[in-house]
Formats: sequence, structure tokens, C-alpha cells
Amino acid sequence: MRRRRLLILGAAGRDFHNFNVLFRDREELEVVAFTAAQIPDIAGRTYPPVLAGGLYPRGIPIVAERELERLVASERIEEAWLSYSDLAHVDVMHLASRVIAAGAHFVLAAAQATMLKSVKPVIAITAVRTGVGKSQTTRFVSKILKAMGKRVVAIRHPMPYGDLSLQICQRFATYDDLDRHQCTIEEREEYEPHIDNGFVVYAGVDYEKILRAAEAEVDVILWDGGNNDTSFYQPTLQITLVDPHRAGHESTYHPGEVNVLLADLLLVNKVNTADPAKVAEVEANCRRLNPRATILRCNSEIRASDPAAIRGKRVLVVEDGPTLTHGGMSYGAGWYAAHDNGAAEIVDPSPYAVGSLAATYAKYPNARGILPAMGYGPDQIRDLEATIRATPADVVVEGTPIELARVLNSDKPIVNVTYELVERDPGTLERAVREAVG
Repeated sequence: MRRRRLLILGAAGRDFHNFNVLFRDREELEVVAFTAAQIPDIAGRTYPPVLAGGLYPRGIPIVAERELERLVASERIEEAWLSYSDLAHVDVMHLASRVIAAGAHFVLAAAQATMLKSVKPVIAITAVRTGVGKSQTTRFVSKILKAMGKRVVAIRHPMPYGDLSLQICQRFATYDDLDRHQCTIEEREEYEPHIDNGFVVYAGVDYEKILRAAEAEVDVILWDGGNNDTSFYQPTLQITLVDPHRAGHESTYHPGEVNVLLADLLLVNKVNTADPAKVAEVEANCRRLNPRATILRCNSEIRASDPAAIRGKRVLVVEDGPTLTHGGMSYGAGWYAAHDNGAAEIVDPSPYAVGSLAATYAKYPNARGILPAMGYGPDQIRDLEATIRATPADVVVEGTPIELARVLNSDKPIVNVTYELVERDPGTLERAVREAVG
């Protein structure tokens, strides 16, 4: 039997899930390769046989996306499946044009076809863009469930940047677990806040195995989404966050618009720092796209650990990496904390950037003025340390969800910034959660 030859366009996460759910063990199909984008140092690896299954005894190669046209031609690819997120609609069509011109079909999977069914209620936290506040919303909802007496874990969207065969199903309950699994800064940013609040986090590569392991110890599953991807699990309640700082993106990014259309509750976050006209614009777009959803306004309350250390000082602001890179933002909570607490100057670190950080600014010029906390491996962490040392600032204000001092050495004092979700109409989220889980 001739097998239909496929290519999966990915970024080390959704692509692996789509393979596991849609293609693994199907003898009529052959996934020739994954392509890799967005994340540094992903290309050149192999999706291992232990995950790929018996049809792929040597695994599946992961190749840089720039090789797309060559792969389609040389490997006689018939279909290319888009399997990563946080892309402008126009960029999706640019990819489609490349695939079609090279001679293959361009394919998008139905969201529901990739959603696994749980025996427990699932509350899915999704968004229209990276950096809207999914994790703080997940923490807020987990506290509601805890107060209800429910056992709950957060299952985090995949971030498998190491040895995939060792990351099939990971459980994080303590900082020792983070160290044992050699988590990157990006992983720690997502896992540490849940651990700090007393909750277990699951993540990895095989989300069927992850789900079944989590179901054995909880009453409710919380899906903590990444980027603006759709949920890997069929939700009982879907909460989608929209960002008034990026008004209009709720209908111009993929698959963020899908999340708006699927939402039961649309949460407009960061209202306290946004232009009221943009808040109104986002709400009007949401009502037009999904009139059945409830719309809730929330604040993202920002607090600095030591405001006095900021006042009158030259400040280097460090923000969450993905928010500044493919998230497209130019500032975040750290910038607001520096500004609101009277920094004399926010120093632009881009002229002092070292190694991979210099390359990051070249690719994402919107990030200039702020230091993205890029830490996908030891080399990037060293570049981050060197850039901090070289930047002429008195203090570092870090708006990432973790304490950077745990993972890098700084020659400057670090002020940590936290941000928490606050409802402007208290009780709306709790009512929705109670209705969903009973």
C-alpha cells in the first residue's frame, strides 16, 4: 500500500500533539518530517521512536522551516499540516502560498479533532495572543477550585526543549522537580508560580498519557494553554483571554480567533493599564464574533517587591521572552513597575546585547528597550547574564513570572515583579467555574 506523504509544520509542541493524535500508527500515512520555527535550537533533533511508534523505527527528523520548499520537492510531500500557533493570518497565508507553490496541499486541523476527552471536568484557559495573562488566570481559577474543596492540577501546554524521550510525561510538584528535569527559564516561568501556590503541574509530549496520569489524582483538570493555541482537551468550560493592548488581534491571529469563537467566557484582561477606547473596541469585536459568550473585564495588578530600590534609579527591565518575541509586545509588567515606581531612566539594553540576544533584537526589533528573558539553554542564559552585566543600569526590574536570581548570576540587585488577576465584577469567574464542575 502506498502511504500518503505528509509534512508537519511546527514549533516543538502542537506539532507533536497533532502527530500523536492524528497520525501515529496509521499505516496509510507517512510523516516524513517535522519543520521547526519560533524556538531556537529545535531543528536538527529527532522525534524519537519511543514516541513516534512502530511505523517509525528510526524516529522522525526535525528540520528548519526554511527547508520547506526543498523538502516538499525532494521528499514528494503531498500535504503540509500547519501545527503551531501565534501567527498573524497573513503569515498563515504566506506559509500556505509557499506550500502550494512547492506542490503540496496546505492543511489545517479542526480544533475538536485534536481534543482528547477526559473523564473529569476540564477548564481550559486559552487566549488570542501570547502574554495576555493565561497563567495568572489559571492560578486564579485554581484557587477558586481549592476553596471549593476540589483536587486540581494544571496541565501546561508543551514546552519540550530537551531530550524528548525523557519528557514524555512530566510531573512538577517542587523546585527539585524543576532541577531534576533541567527546566529552561521559559519552562520555569510557567511552572514555578503554580508550585508557589501549592499546585502540581503536568507537561511533556504525550498528552494522552499526561491526561490519564493527572486524572488519577484530581477532581478537575485545568488546561494552562501556551501561545494562543487551542486546548488539547475537550473543555467543560473554555475561558479565552483578549488583550486591549493589542486590540484587533482577536480577529487577525491564528488560532486566537478560533479560541474567541469557541469561548464560553471572554476575559478582557489588563483593563487597568489599557486605553478605554481599546477596551471598548475589543469588547465590540468579541460580541460580534461570539455573541453567546459572557464578557468579563479584569485588571492585572502589578506589584514590585522593593519599590524604593527603583525610585530615582537607572533601571534595566527584563520581561518574559515569548511575549516580546513572537508575542510582538514592546513592554510588559516590568516596564509598568519601573515607570509607576519612579525610575529615573529605563535603560535600553540592545546596544549591549551579547550573542543570541543580539540576534533576538535583529529578528524582533519591537523588543528594543527591554531585555527579553531568553533562556532555552545554558548558552542563552550565559548571554543573558553577560548582557545584564554590560548594561549601565543600577537595578534590574524583572517582570517574568519567576525569580531570575534562582537561575542566573547578576551583578546588579534584582527587583521582582508579580501580577495577579483581579475581577472588576467579582464573582463572575467563580459562578462560571461552579456551574462547570458542579
